[in-house]
Amino acid sequence: MFEYITGGGFNKQALPGSLAREGRLMLQALLDNLTAIDGIEPVVMLDEQLAGSVNTVGKSTVIIGPEHDVIEEFTRLAGQCDAVWPVAPEFDGILQALCQTVDLSGRILLTSPASAVAMTGNKLRTYERLMQHDIATIATYSFDTAEYRSGEWIVKSIDGAGCAESYLIEDRQDFAAISSQSQDKTRFIFQPHIQGEKTSLSCLFKQGQGWLLCVNLQRFEIINKQYQLTECVVNYQADFSPYQNLVAAIAQAFPELWGYAGIDLIETAEQIHVLEINPRLTTSFTGIYDGLGINVAQQVLRLLNGEPQVNPARNQSIAVKVRESDAA
Repeated sequence: MFEYITGGGFNKQALPGSLAREGRLMLQALLDNLTAIDGIEPVVMLDEQLAGSVNTVGKSTVIIGPEHDVIEEFTRLAGQCDAVWPVAPEFDGILQALCQTVDLSGRILLTSPASAVAMTGNKLRTYERLMQHDIATIATYSFDTAEYRSGEWIVKSIDGAGCAESYLIEDRQDFAAISSQSQDKTRFIFQPHIQGEKTSLSCLFKQGQGWLLCVNLQRFEIINKQYQLTECVVNYQADFSPYQNLVAAIAQAFPELWGYAGIDLIETAEQIHVLEINPRLTTSFTGIYDGLGINVAQQVLRLLNGEPQVNPARNQSIAVKVRESDAA
C-alpha cells in the first residue's frame, strides 16, 4: 500500500502540515484494517520524516529517503505484490498515474481505475456528468469564462484535493485579486458559495452498484478566505433514508467507480447537493471501524468476487480531528 503524502511523495521537501496529518491517519487506519485480515501481508512505503510516527510493527516497511525516486520505488514494489492500494490526491494527475501504473503491472488494483479518477478528479467534468443524470449539484463554471457577479463565490482548483487552492470571493476586490494571481484560469472552477450543512457519504461502489457505509459531518473554519477542514464526525447521521437513492443514482451515473469513495455534499433545507466525488480513501474512512465495526479493507476485498457485507457491528459517532481550531 502507498499513501502518497506519507509514503514519499514529498521526500525531497518538508511535509505539508494538514495533508500530512490526514495522510498519516488514513495510512494507519488502512494498515490496521489490512493486518486484521488473515493471509494479508502488507508492504508499506513510509517517508523517513515519519519514521516512528506510524505503527508499522509486523509489517514490511520500505523507508523512502530524499535520495529515492518515489515513483520508481512504487512501480518496483507494486510489481512484487499481488494487489496494490494507492491513496493519493487527484491534483497534477498523481492518483490517475498511480492507478495506471498498477494496471500496467498486471496486479490487482484495490481502488477505482484510472478512468474513474480522470472523470471524478475533474470537478467540471463531474458537474457535467451529474447534470446529465439529473443529480442535484452546484452550478460550476470554468474560471477563465467567469465574470464578477454580486454575491459570494468559491474559486477552486479543478482537480484539487481537500481545501487546496480554494478561495472565497465576497466582493469585487476579492474577485480581482484572485483573477490577477491566477496565471492559468482554466485550472480553476467558479461556483456560488452555498450556505448549508457540509456532510459526506462513505460508500463502496462496483459496476453501477453502491453501498452506503455512513453519513459524516464535516466541520470547517474560514481562514484568510480559505476553508480549512478541522474535524470530521464519522457516522454522524443514523438515518440513511435521505441518501440511499442518491448513492444509487451516483453509482449508475459513474459506473467506473470501484471500491471505497467519498461523496461531499452541501445540504440546505430544500435540497441535498453533490459537491465532489473522491475516488479514494477520505479522512472519514479513519473513523469507520471504531464507529461501525466495519473493516472497510475486508469489504473491498470481498468486492473482487462478490458483494460486501456492510451491516454494522456497533453504532457510534467518532470525531476525527484534522487540525486544531484557531478559535479553541
